[in-house]
Amino acid sequence: MTSSTRDEEAPAPPVSGPQVNTVVVPADEDPVAAAGSEVIGGPPGRRALLGVSWWIPARFLALVVIVVSVLGMAQKLPCYNAAWFQPGSPQYVHGCYSDIPHLFSGRGFSAGLHPYVDRIPGSTGDLQFLEYPVLTGLFMQISAWLTPGGGALQDQERWFWTINAGLLMACAVVAVVALSRTHRRRPWDALMFALAPTLLLNATVNWDLLAVALTAVALAWWSGSRPVWAGVFIGLATAAKLYPVLLLGPLLVLCWRAGRWRDLRALLGGAVLTWLLVNLPIMMANWQGWSTFYVFSKHRTEDYGSLWLVLMQNRGAGLANLDTFIAILMVLSCAGIAWLALSAPRRPRVAQLAFLVVAAFVVFNKVYSPQYVLWLLPLAVLARPRWRDILIWQACEVLYTLGIWSHLGFVTGPKQHGLGESWYHFAIVLHLLGTLYLVGVVVRDILLPDRDPVRWDGSDDPAGGVLDGAPDAFVLGTARRLREEESYAGYAPAGAEGWLDEPPAGEPAAEPAGKPGGEVRDAEEVRGAGPVV
Repeated sequence: MTSSTRDEEAPAPPVSGPQVNTVVVPADEDPVAAAGSEVIGGPPGRRALLGVSWWIPARFLALVVIVVSVLGMAQKLPCYNAAWFQPGSPQYVHGCYSDIPHLFSGRGFSAGLHPYVDRIPGSTGDLQFLEYPVLTGLFMQISAWLTPGGGALQDQERWFWTINAGLLMACAVVAVVALSRTHRRRPWDALMFALAPTLLLNATVNWDLLAVALTAVALAWWSGSRPVWAGVFIGLATAAKLYPVLLLGPLLVLCWRAGRWRDLRALLGGAVLTWLLVNLPIMMANWQGWSTFYVFSKHRTEDYGSLWLVLMQNRGAGLANLDTFIAILMVLSCAGIAWLALSAPRRPRVAQLAFLVVAAFVVFNKVYSPQYVLWLLPLAVLARPRWRDILIWQACEVLYTLGIWSHLGFVTGPKQHGLGESWYHFAIVLHLLGTLYLVGVVVRDILLPDRDPVRWDGSDDPAGGVLDGAPDAFVLGTARRLREEESYAGYAPAGAEGWLDEPPAGEPAAEPAGKPGGEVRDAEEVRGAGPVV
């Protein structure tokens, strides 16, 4: 093969940024996606009409999510038929446990009680009212209203689960469509969310998909440079689950680095006002009922899935001042993430920092239920859109999900079939290692931006909205040093080092390039930001 032939076949690298109106095909740049595409005949050719026909990415992804959700419902059939209503371990042995049917009667919905206002019959201590945030409680109440009355209680619980499963499937569709529109040149990355095995296994364990969908919509609004609407949906998501409020931290430090204070104020205003509008009516109706979620979370001790449970069971005693330990670790983690955001050679992408801060919360939390992986799933897809890394992490999470059901089958069944304590601890450690592996890869991409697949085509932060391509206004550490060196090199005839040298005695110092009279131009002007007025 001649050199001219090789030059014709090799794709030309991007000159200054991504090509306009082009869509990244994963099979063209991801080896795992290319191998997986062989199932459908191989990578798409140059005549493939991707996104041109009726089957645009959003519609195709919605169909995939529906199929995966239906398969997840089928996986729950052993419990739906009998195991939920049998004493002991059958629902754990079959790996099909769900909170949803049990809480229909356990929280008074079967008796027509209203959450936060009516006390749960026979309840004591911190659980006298529904222990979920307000918007999730509303979701549960709507499902209860839609559940047919009369008949056996077990039939009502089946209907309650089925209705919730349908509504949660709609939430999954909203989430995947929002993900496909967050980074418009990479809509097919959302396929990693749609095909995630943890989505199949855990979508109907609890109501977390409501908050996941609202968070995904918030990220889509932010990517479209609509900070007010992004704030509205972060407020709604926080009213459904606590973790979405953590996204405000990464957006704060990134806006600080870019000097986008007006957009940050719009975001915070939308989030706070929306959260208050949702929560205030319940606060005024019954403060004790509204605060049950927060009081219960505070008083909760080491629980399933957490690092703290492993330490407690190995020590044979609980940990005193656990909340203080967790608070200190979270503060240190957030401080480290903030330093990384302000000192990285290039401003990190929004999804990268959002994933890191939620991952820290997951790792240090007092409990890790199997459905919590759904919190990280859309953030991981946006932060590290590589099938290999997502599959490694997902494999660890699937093994943890199977491990906790097997362990609960062991401790609740008379024959103790399943994983004992030591093997369950191994499953917890495996989940932690999988999460930390993905954290390490994302941190590496931040410190070495050329390793970030999103930035290979010259993009900055396509999901960053107002932050995409914005110049830095405040940096620290390595970023400050690199910016200063870039400034020196911009108007130093012999480079930064030569410019810093003292001129020989009796010889006038050279004027900086492009500026008469020795007036020094700032770094932005040197990079072509425009003249100084």
